[in-house]
Amino acid sequence: MKLFLLAALSLVALAAARPDSVLNLDLDGIHHDQDLEDGEVVSGTYSWTSPEGEEFFVRYVADENGYRVLESNAVPASEGVAADGQQGSFVSFEEEDN
Repeated sequence: MKLFLLAALSLVALAAARPDSVLNLDLDGIHHDQDLEDGEVVSGTYSWTSPEGEEFFVRYVADENGYRVLESNAVPASEGVAADGQQGSFVSFEEEDN
C-alpha cells in the first residue's frame, strides 16, 4: 500500500509541476502492477501517459535494502548513470522513528 501511495504521490507531483496539463491528465492511462514475494519483497511497475502522448514507466523493488528503481524512463540519470537498483535506496522514515 505504501508503494502505491508513493506512485500516486509521484503522479501528483508530476501533474503539479505542469499546472497547464492537470486538467488534461487521463487517469485511464495510469497502470500499476505489484507482486509480493515471500511476504517480504515487493516488486512491480507503474506507468502513465503524459498529455503529450509520451509513455513513462518505473520498474521497482522494495526489500530489506529499501525501495529501489530498477529501470525507468521517467527517473533522470544521475551523473550519466541510469537507475539500475544499485544506486541506493529510498529508506522509510518509519525506521528512523524507532
